[in-house]
Amino acid sequence: MGMQRSYKCERVIERLHKKVNRQVVASLEACVHCGMCTDQCHYVLANPGDVTYMPSYKADKLRKFFKAHIDWTGRTFPWWVSARSLYTDQELEELKDTVFGKCTNCRRCSINCPMGVDMATFNRMARGLLVSVGVMPEGVAVVAKDQWEIGNQMGVLREDYIDTLTWMEEELQAEHNDPAIKIPIDKMDCDVVYSINPREVKYDPRTIADAALIFHVAGENWTMASEGWDMTNFGLFNGDDDLGGAVARRCYEATENLRGKKLVISECGHGYRSTRCEGQNWGQKDIPFAMESSVITMLRYIKEGRIKVDKTTNTEPVTYHDSCNNARSCGMTEEPRELLNLVCTDFREMHPNRAENFCCTGGGGAMSMSEYTPRRLKSAAVKAAQLKATGAKCVVTSCHNCVDGLTDLIRHYELGMKVTQLVNLVANALIIPERRHAAAVGGLEGYKILLADDEPDTLAYFETVLADHGAQVILATDGDEALDLARKEKPDLITLDLSMPGRDGGEVFEILRKDPVLSQTKVCIITGKPELRRLIYDRPVPPPEGYLTKPVSEDDLMLNVRKVLEHTHHES
Repeated sequence: MGMQRSYKCERVIERLHKKVNRQVVASLEACVHCGMCTDQCHYVLANPGDVTYMPSYKADKLRKFFKAHIDWTGRTFPWWVSARSLYTDQELEELKDTVFGKCTNCRRCSINCPMGVDMATFNRMARGLLVSVGVMPEGVAVVAKDQWEIGNQMGVLREDYIDTLTWMEEELQAEHNDPAIKIPIDKMDCDVVYSINPREVKYDPRTIADAALIFHVAGENWTMASEGWDMTNFGLFNGDDDLGGAVARRCYEATENLRGKKLVISECGHGYRSTRCEGQNWGQKDIPFAMESSVITMLRYIKEGRIKVDKTTNTEPVTYHDSCNNARSCGMTEEPRELLNLVCTDFREMHPNRAENFCCTGGGGAMSMSEYTPRRLKSAAVKAAQLKATGAKCVVTSCHNCVDGLTDLIRHYELGMKVTQLVNLVANALIIPERRHAAAVGGLEGYKILLADDEPDTLAYFETVLADHGAQVILATDGDEALDLARKEKPDLITLDLSMPGRDGGEVFEILRKDPVLSQTKVCIITGKPELRRLIYDRPVPPPEGYLTKPVSEDDLMLNVRKVLEHTHHES
């Protein structure tokens, strides 16, 4: 009598027969174990003594399963080709650790394989098999649930999205003393419908404002959609084609409903790939409009003379990180460099670059998988060495996942570099006709802000910035002191560090949310340890109103503080 197979393993085997296609079969059959892929993987280079990170080793875990059920040699002579089926849920957990925790699907091994084996394709398929039976990292499940149920991967509510666009429009009008600057929503028959990454709404609305300013100066007839605006797609990361198709269709249908002529996709590697290249297949949909990356849009505006730029406004040495999805999967390598040379005076290549560039280690959904953070940061040593060798002060990328991945590794390896995107540099270099700068928007007079952080230098910096803008500032150096002062002072806003002695920021946050007197107090999380985000977002209480990752510039601090406080004012 054979081994008893678990229910989940039975379902995985059934689904394997449905998901295997010609490309997957070719990749699973073609490997000759030559080893050419081994030193292409950043996990291998950072862990040279651990064979479990080798692409061929990782692939063999799935290849043995494939041979046991589909390949005729494995079904006839399993002992000869090492065919091995799956029987227990523990084996599924081990496969999860490999396909989610030891590979970012960056495809660097794939493009260097002389046999054309595409590791990322069947690794994604394996992820999809596991996801279909509920075996996946918790963060992956949460993000996929948000995209299914709310319509975007960060759970941004419609009113918060509209609120942010309105706020950015008001900021732009005040900054440039120009009421004609608009961020149109649901405008019909536009030449451009602009789709974005929800991270821009939640953590970095500057990119929305910068893009809007560029569209305005270019005289573009453009709009943003109130629904279907998220061009990211977690279906690419978790291997769920049903999710991939549903998300892609939302984005396509939003453009169709507005009768837009072109869908412009903001800077996001996996968003560009999933929307421009993969979504039509997942969604089984023909697309009646053109699609392009905003990088190409901005470059065209400059070439056509629709916008003029002054590169001397960006004199800091910069280097460029090629997003794996943009460069390796979509071939977009030269346009970003052409644009950089038009808006910067000191661009320095990192080596290797373009399709040979190393992953930021945040791709493939890795930033959502906190359980693999130590492993991810160790493998990031390869990218850190690349960055350091350039001598640049700033790394530019065209991907929001890469922004987070690079920021994380730069902090971990203490490189002291900034991370930005092309849209920020183009907006900074933009020559605006008869540009007039308005005074700083909205002082903080009359607001009481409680700062909770155990780092004296951080407290002093935040206190100086906020006090200079007129706020009354109260300081706490640990969680218990923060709670005592919150009850006593009743501040308008509390900023919380997550890692503090005594009660951590997560505990303090939950207590505040459950306190009948303080539950409506606005909270902004400011942390140097983004891997601790789950201390906040996994709690059974409403999320914070703001979130910032250290180090924080004065502009970012003020932008987020104003957003939270002005939202409070509008509510009242």
